[in-house]
Amino acid sequence: MAPDLVNGVLNWVGTPAMVASLLLFYPPYYLFKTCYSFLSWLFPEDLAGKVVLITGASSGIGEQLAYQYALNRASLALVARRESSLRHVADRALELGARDVVVLPGDVSTPDDCDRFVRTAISHYDRLDHLVCNAGVASVGAFEEIPDVTSYSSQLRSRGRIVVTASATGWNPVPRMSIYNAANAALINFFETLRTELGNQVGITVVTPGWVESEMSRGKFLKEHGQVEVDQEMRDAQIGLFPVEYAKNCAKAMVQAARQGERYLTVPAWFGAMYLWRLFAPEVVEACYRLLYMHGHGARQADAPSRTMAEAGGKQLLYPTSLRSDEIKE
Repeated sequence: MAPDLVNGVLNWVGTPAMVASLLLFYPPYYLFKTCYSFLSWLFPEDLAGKVVLITGASSGIGEQLAYQYALNRASLALVARRESSLRHVADRALELGARDVVVLPGDVSTPDDCDRFVRTAISHYDRLDHLVCNAGVASVGAFEEIPDVTSYSSQLRSRGRIVVTASATGWNPVPRMSIYNAANAALINFFETLRTELGNQVGITVVTPGWVESEMSRGKFLKEHGQVEVDQEMRDAQIGLFPVEYAKNCAKAMVQAARQGERYLTVPAWFGAMYLWRLFAPEVVEACYRLLYMHGHGARQADAPSRTMAEAGGKQLLYPTSLRSDEIKE
C-alpha cells in the first residue's frame, strides 16, 4: 500500500518538480560547462611521453589513432591480430615522432591475450596513461573486451583515460544491424556506468562515429554463419547516401577530445544532430529508415533503395577512394 501511495504522489508531483529543478539548474551548469570546455581547449593534456595502448591498431581508425598519438610524441603499445600490418604501422608511428612503440600481436576476444597485452605494456613502460579500445567487427569483440577493461582500469595512472570507440548505431536504429546496434548501446551504457563508478580517478571518452573509412565501411561484415566476409553490396545498402568520414579526421578528433577530457565525441559532428531527431521525433526517424533501407518484408538487402541511390552515383561523390576497392589489409 505504501509504495503505491508514494509512487502515486511522485507521478503527480515528481515530474513537474524535476522539470522545474532542471530549468533552474541548467543555465549555471551550461555556463560552467562552457567555461570548462574553453579552458580544456586552451590547455589540453600534453601527450609527450604518455603511454598509450591501442587495440585494433593495424588498420582504419586504430591505425590513424596510432599516427595521431605519434605526432603528439606519445609512447605506444599497438594491438591487433595481423602482425605484419601492425609492424608497418609501428614503423610509420616512429617516423612520425612516437618515442617508443611496442608491437603486441594477438586477439582481443581472447582473455589470455588481453591479459598479456596490458601486462606487457605495463612491464615495458612501467605505467599506462591512455587505454584506447577500438577493436571489433559487427557485434564481435566489444563484449569480450569489457571484463578486461574493468580489471585493468585500476592500473591506469591516476587521471589516466579510457577512450572507447562505440558507434552512433548505439542510439541510431539503423535497420538490418540489430545485433550490432544492441552491442553498441550496451557498450555505451557500460562505459557510462564505469565512469560513474570510477569518478575522477580515470576519465572516459565515449566516441560514437557515424560512417568512417575503415574495413567495415569497405564491406567487411560478420555474416550469419560466423565468417567475416567482404560484401560491398551489403555495404552500399547500409551506407547509402551517408557521406563517409576519413579515418584520419576521425582519429585526429578523437585524440583532441581525449586531450581536452571530453566525455563524448560524435564524428562527423553533424551526425550528433540526428540524436535530437531520435529523441524528439523517433517515429519520423524510423519511417525515414524504413523508406531508405527496407524494400518490403523479406526482400533482399541488395534491393534496398539506399543501395540503388549509392550505385546511381552517390558513392562516387560521398565515399573516399579507398572504399571503392574490396581489398582488405592482410
